[in-house]
Amino acid sequence: MIWNLGSINLDNFYQLPHLPGAGETIAATDYRQGLGGKGANMSVAAARAAARVMHIGAVGADGIWARDRLLEYGVEVQHIAKVSAATGHANINVDASGENNIVLFPGANIQITEQMIGAALTEASPGHWLLMQNETCGQIYAAQTARTLGLKVAYAAAPFDADAVAAVLDDLDLLVLNAVEAAQLRDATGLELADLPVADIVVTLGSDGCEWVSNTHNRTETYPAYPVQAVDTTGAGDTFTGYLIASLDRGLPMSDAIDLAMRAGALMVMRHGTADVIPDLKNIQDHDFS
Repeated sequence: MIWNLGSINLDNFYQLPHLPGAGETIAATDYRQGLGGKGANMSVAAARAAARVMHIGAVGADGIWARDRLLEYGVEVQHIAKVSAATGHANINVDASGENNIVLFPGANIQITEQMIGAALTEASPGHWLLMQNETCGQIYAAQTARTLGLKVAYAAAPFDADAVAAVLDDLDLLVLNAVEAAQLRDATGLELADLPVADIVVTLGSDGCEWVSNTHNRTETYPAYPVQAVDTTGAGDTFTGYLIASLDRGLPMSDAIDLAMRAGALMVMRHGTADVIPDLKNIQDHDFS
Protein backbone atom coordinates (compact mmCIF):
# COMPACT_ATOMS: atom_id res chain seq x y z
CA MET A 1 0.00 0.00 0.00
CA ILE A 2 1.07 3.59 -0.70
CA TRP A 3 0.53 6.51 1.68
CA ASN A 4 0.94 9.71 -0.31
CA LEU A 5 1.51 12.97 1.57
CA GLY A 6 0.67 15.07 -1.43
CA SER A 7 -0.67 18.30 -2.83
CA ILE A 8 -4.12 18.72 -4.34
CA ASN A 9 -4.54 21.56 -6.82
CA LEU A 10 -7.21 22.97 -9.06
CA ASP A 11 -5.43 23.17 -12.42
CA ASN A 12 -6.34 26.03 -14.76
CA PHE A 13 -5.06 25.34 -18.29
CA TYR A 14 -4.48 28.08 -20.84
CA GLN A 15 -3.63 27.04 -24.42
CA LEU A 16 -1.32 29.63 -25.99
CA PRO A 17 0.33 30.15 -29.39
CA HIS A 18 3.62 30.52 -27.49
CA LEU A 19 4.75 30.94 -23.89
CA PRO A 20 4.70 34.62 -22.89
CA GLY A 21 7.85 36.63 -22.36
CA ALA A 22 8.47 39.24 -19.68
CA GLY A 23 5.81 41.97 -19.82
CA GLU A 24 3.91 40.28 -22.65
CA THR A 25 0.11 40.00 -22.73
CA ILE A 26 -1.20 37.14 -24.84
CA ALA A 27 -4.70 35.80 -25.51
CA ALA A 28 -5.39 32.15 -24.73
CA THR A 29 -7.03 30.10 -27.47
CA ASP A 30 -8.58 27.62 -25.01
CA TYR A 31 -9.23 27.23 -21.26
CA ARG A 32 -10.24 24.33 -19.02
CA GLN A 33 -10.04 23.37 -15.35
CA GLY A 34 -9.12 19.98 -13.94
CA LEU A 35 -7.74 18.08 -10.98
CA GLY A 36 -4.01 18.40 -10.43
CA GLY A 37 -1.15 18.95 -8.02
CA LYS A 38 1.87 16.69 -8.00
CA GLY A 39 0.46 14.72 -5.08
CA ALA A 40 -2.97 14.17 -6.61
CA ASN A 41 -1.41 13.27 -9.96
CA MET A 42 0.81 10.65 -8.34
CA SER A 43 -2.05 9.20 -6.31
CA VAL A 44 -4.20 8.83 -9.41
CA ALA A 45 -1.31 7.32 -11.39
CA ALA A 46 -0.55 4.81 -8.64
CA ALA A 47 -4.21 3.86 -8.34
CA ARG A 48 -4.46 3.38 -12.12
CA ALA A 49 -1.35 1.22 -11.90
CA ALA A 50 -3.33 -1.16 -9.63
CA ALA A 51 -1.95 -0.06 -6.26
CA ARG A 52 -3.96 0.73 -3.14
CA VAL A 53 -3.36 4.41 -2.37
CA MET A 54 -4.28 6.52 0.66
CA HIS A 55 -3.87 10.26 0.05
CA ILE A 56 -2.86 12.48 2.98
CA GLY A 57 -3.67 16.10 2.22
CA ALA A 58 -6.01 19.08 2.58
CA VAL A 59 -8.48 21.11 0.53
CA GLY A 60 -10.59 24.19 1.15
CA ALA A 61 -14.34 24.46 0.74
CA ASP A 62 -13.76 25.23 -2.95
CA GLY A 63 -11.95 21.91 -3.44
CA ILE A 64 -14.41 19.33 -2.12
CA TRP A 65 -15.07 18.31 -5.71
CA ALA A 66 -11.35 17.51 -6.08
CA ARG A 67 -11.46 15.16 -3.09
CA ASP A 68 -14.56 13.50 -4.52
CA ARG A 69 -12.89 13.08 -7.89
CA LEU A 70 -9.87 11.40 -6.30
CA LEU A 71 -12.29 8.93 -4.73
CA GLU A 72 -13.90 8.32 -8.12
CA TYR A 73 -10.45 7.55 -9.51
CA GLY A 74 -9.82 4.84 -6.91
CA VAL A 75 -7.81 6.82 -4.35
CA GLU A 76 -8.72 6.49 -0.66
CA VAL A 77 -9.52 9.92 0.78
CA GLN A 78 -10.29 9.45 4.48
CA HIS A 79 -7.19 11.47 5.38
CA ILE A 80 -7.87 14.47 3.14
CA ALA A 81 -8.91 17.24 5.55
CA LYS A 82 -11.10 20.25 4.85
CA VAL A 83 -9.39 23.42 6.10
CA SER A 84 -10.20 27.14 6.11
CA ALA A 85 -7.63 28.10 3.44
CA ALA A 86 -8.43 28.09 -0.27
CA THR A 87 -7.53 24.94 -2.16
CA GLY A 88 -4.17 25.09 -3.90
CA HIS A 89 -4.28 25.91 -7.57
CA ALA A 90 -2.00 26.16 -10.58
CA ASN A 91 -2.25 28.33 -13.67
CA ILE A 92 -0.69 26.32 -16.48
CA ASN A 93 0.31 27.83 -19.82
CA VAL A 94 0.78 25.31 -22.64
CA ASP A 95 2.17 26.28 -26.05
CA ALA A 96 1.62 24.69 -29.44
CA SER A 97 4.59 22.33 -29.03
CA GLY A 98 3.40 21.03 -25.65
CA GLU A 99 5.88 22.92 -23.49
CA ASN A 100 4.54 24.68 -20.42
CA ASN A 101 5.14 27.08 -17.57
CA ILE A 102 3.22 27.08 -14.30
CA VAL A 103 2.30 29.56 -11.55
CA LEU A 104 1.47 27.75 -8.31
CA PHE A 105 -0.51 28.91 -5.25
CA PRO A 106 -0.06 26.41 -2.37
CA GLY A 107 -3.17 27.28 -0.34
CA ALA A 108 -4.49 24.36 1.74
CA ASN A 109 -1.49 22.21 0.83
CA ILE A 110 0.61 23.99 3.44
CA GLN A 111 -2.07 23.79 6.12
CA ILE A 112 -1.45 20.07 6.74
CA THR A 113 -0.49 19.48 10.38
CA GLU A 114 1.70 16.86 12.02
CA GLN A 115 -1.42 15.62 13.79
CA MET A 116 -3.09 14.93 10.42
CA ILE A 117 -0.01 13.10 9.16
CA GLY A 118 0.44 11.11 12.36
CA ALA A 119 -3.22 10.08 12.45
CA ALA A 120 -2.87 8.66 8.95
CA LEU A 121 0.46 6.89 9.36
CA THR A 122 -0.58 5.14 12.58
CA GLU A 123 -2.82 3.06 10.28
CA ALA A 124 0.10 2.05 8.05
CA SER A 125 1.96 -1.24 8.29
CA PRO A 126 5.66 -2.13 7.92
CA GLY A 127 6.58 -2.59 4.29
CA HIS A 128 4.11 -0.01 3.00
CA TRP A 129 5.41 2.99 1.03
CA LEU A 130 5.30 6.65 2.04
CA LEU A 131 5.47 8.91 -1.02
CA MET A 132 6.14 12.65 -0.74
CA GLN A 133 6.82 15.70 -2.91
CA ASN A 134 7.77 19.31 -2.09
CA GLU A 135 4.33 20.91 -2.52
CA THR A 136 3.13 20.33 1.07
CA CYS A 137 4.51 20.82 4.55
CA GLY A 138 5.42 18.10 7.05
CA GLN A 139 7.88 16.06 5.02
CA ILE A 140 10.51 15.78 7.76
CA TYR A 141 8.00 14.64 10.37
CA ALA A 142 6.38 12.23 7.90
CA ALA A 143 9.68 10.69 6.79
CA GLN A 144 10.92 10.18 10.34
CA THR A 145 7.57 8.73 11.46
CA ALA A 146 7.44 6.41 8.48
CA ARG A 147 10.94 5.10 9.14
CA THR A 148 10.06 4.47 12.79
CA LEU A 149 7.00 2.49 11.67
CA GLY A 150 8.97 0.43 9.15
CA LEU A 151 7.66 2.01 5.96
CA LYS A 152 9.75 2.55 2.82
CA VAL A 153 10.09 6.22 1.92
CA ALA A 154 10.10 7.70 -1.59
CA TYR A 155 10.59 11.38 -2.35
CA ALA A 156 9.93 13.11 -5.66
CA ALA A 157 12.12 16.19 -5.29
CA ALA A 158 9.88 18.74 -7.02
CA PRO A 159 9.54 21.65 -6.93
CA PHE A 160 13.25 21.33 -6.22
CA ASP A 161 14.78 22.83 -3.09
CA ALA A 162 18.19 21.59 -1.99
CA ASP A 163 17.50 22.20 1.69
CA ALA A 164 14.23 20.26 1.53
CA VAL A 165 16.01 17.29 -0.04
CA ALA A 166 18.84 17.43 2.48
CA ALA A 167 16.37 17.45 5.37
CA VAL A 168 14.94 14.04 4.44
CA LEU A 169 17.87 12.46 2.60
CA ASP A 170 18.91 10.10 5.39
CA ASP A 171 15.38 8.70 5.67
CA LEU A 172 14.86 7.90 1.98
CA ASP A 173 14.81 4.54 0.21
CA LEU A 174 14.07 6.05 -3.19
CA LEU A 175 14.71 9.51 -4.66
CA VAL A 176 13.16 10.56 -7.98
CA LEU A 177 14.47 13.62 -9.85
CA ASN A 178 14.60 15.02 -13.35
CA ALA A 179 17.88 15.89 -15.03
CA VAL A 180 17.83 19.57 -13.98
CA GLU A 181 17.04 18.68 -10.37
CA ALA A 182 19.81 16.07 -10.31
CA ALA A 183 22.32 18.68 -11.50
CA GLN A 184 21.09 21.14 -8.88
CA LEU A 185 21.45 18.49 -6.16
CA ARG A 186 25.02 17.72 -7.26
CA ASP A 187 25.87 21.42 -7.13
CA ALA A 188 24.26 21.90 -3.72
CA THR A 189 25.82 18.86 -2.04
CA GLY A 190 29.10 18.55 -3.93
CA LEU A 191 28.32 14.85 -4.24
CA GLU A 192 27.61 12.56 -7.15
CA LEU A 193 24.33 10.65 -7.00
CA ALA A 194 26.23 7.44 -6.36
CA ASP A 195 27.66 8.97 -3.17
CA LEU A 196 24.31 9.89 -1.63
CA PRO A 197 22.91 7.81 1.29
CA VAL A 198 19.90 6.61 -0.72
CA ALA A 199 19.50 3.03 -1.93
CA ASP A 200 17.93 3.90 -5.28
CA ILE A 201 17.88 7.11 -7.29
CA VAL A 202 15.89 7.45 -10.52
CA VAL A 203 16.55 10.37 -12.86
CA THR A 204 14.08 11.11 -15.65
CA LEU A 205 15.73 12.50 -18.78
CA GLY A 206 12.74 13.48 -20.92
CA SER A 207 13.17 12.36 -24.51
CA ASP A 208 16.52 10.81 -23.57
CA GLY A 209 14.88 8.22 -21.29
CA CYS A 210 15.77 7.44 -17.71
CA GLU A 211 18.74 6.62 -15.47
CA TRP A 212 18.71 4.36 -12.41
CA VAL A 213 21.51 4.76 -9.87
CA SER A 214 21.51 1.72 -7.58
CA ASN A 215 23.70 2.47 -4.58
CA THR A 216 22.75 -0.90 -3.11
CA HIS A 217 24.28 -2.75 -6.06
CA ASN A 218 26.85 -0.07 -7.04
CA ARG A 219 25.69 0.23 -10.61
CA THR A 220 24.00 2.69 -12.96
CA GLU A 221 21.64 1.67 -15.74
CA THR A 222 20.07 3.76 -18.50
CA TYR A 223 16.81 3.18 -20.35
CA PRO A 224 15.91 4.70 -23.74
CA ALA A 225 12.70 6.68 -24.09
CA TYR A 226 9.69 5.44 -26.03
CA PRO A 227 9.31 7.62 -29.16
CA VAL A 228 5.98 9.50 -29.15
CA GLN A 229 4.62 12.82 -30.39
CA ALA A 230 4.20 15.06 -27.34
CA VAL A 231 1.30 17.50 -27.16
CA ASP A 232 1.44 18.39 -23.43
CA THR A 233 4.24 17.45 -21.01
CA THR A 234 2.28 18.56 -17.92
CA GLY A 235 1.99 15.74 -15.38
CA ALA A 236 4.19 13.30 -17.27
CA GLY A 237 6.80 13.17 -14.50
CA ASP A 238 4.10 12.69 -11.87
CA THR A 239 2.60 9.87 -13.91
CA PHE A 240 6.02 8.24 -14.17
CA THR A 241 6.57 8.47 -10.40
CA GLY A 242 3.12 7.16 -9.49
CA TYR A 243 3.54 4.17 -11.78
CA LEU A 244 7.07 3.55 -10.52
CA ILE A 245 6.06 3.42 -6.85
CA ALA A 246 2.95 1.37 -7.59
CA SER A 247 4.98 -1.15 -9.55
CA LEU A 248 7.54 -1.48 -6.77
CA ASP A 249 4.71 -1.80 -4.25
CA ARG A 250 3.31 -4.68 -6.33
CA GLY A 251 6.69 -6.41 -6.19
CA LEU A 252 8.08 -5.72 -9.66
CA PRO A 253 11.88 -5.47 -9.95
CA MET A 254 13.19 -1.95 -10.49
CA SER A 255 13.98 -2.43 -14.18
CA ASP A 256 10.42 -3.62 -14.93
CA ALA A 257 8.94 -0.87 -12.76
CA ILE A 258 10.93 1.76 -14.67
CA ASP A 259 9.86 0.35 -18.02
CA LEU A 260 6.17 0.42 -17.09
CA ALA A 261 6.53 3.92 -15.69
CA MET A 262 8.23 5.10 -18.88
CA ARG A 263 5.42 3.69 -21.01
CA ALA A 264 2.86 5.44 -18.80
CA GLY A 265 4.75 8.72 -19.10
CA ALA A 266 5.01 8.32 -22.87
CA LEU A 267 1.24 7.93 -23.18
CA MET A 268 0.68 10.87 -20.85
CA VAL A 269 2.54 13.39 -23.03
CA MET A 270 0.20 12.48 -25.89
CA ARG A 271 -2.77 13.83 -23.89
CA HIS A 272 -3.92 17.29 -22.79
CA GLY A 273 -4.47 17.54 -19.04
CA THR A 274 -3.22 16.20 -15.73
CA ALA A 275 -4.86 13.82 -13.23
CA ASP A 276 -8.05 13.45 -15.25
CA VAL A 277 -6.27 11.92 -18.26
CA ILE A 278 -3.59 9.73 -16.65
CA PRO A 279 -3.56 6.38 -18.50
CA ASP A 280 -4.49 3.13 -16.80
CA LEU A 281 -2.84 -0.26 -17.20
CA LYS A 282 -5.19 -1.30 -20.00
CA ASN A 283 -4.31 1.83 -21.99
CA ILE A 284 -0.65 0.89 -21.71
CA GLN A 285 -1.22 -2.76 -22.57
CA ASP A 286 -3.29 -1.84 -25.63
CA HIS A 287 -0.83 0.70 -27.02
CA ASP A 288 1.70 -0.35 -29.66
CA PHE A 289 4.99 1.34 -28.75
CA SER A 290 6.92 -0.15 -31.67
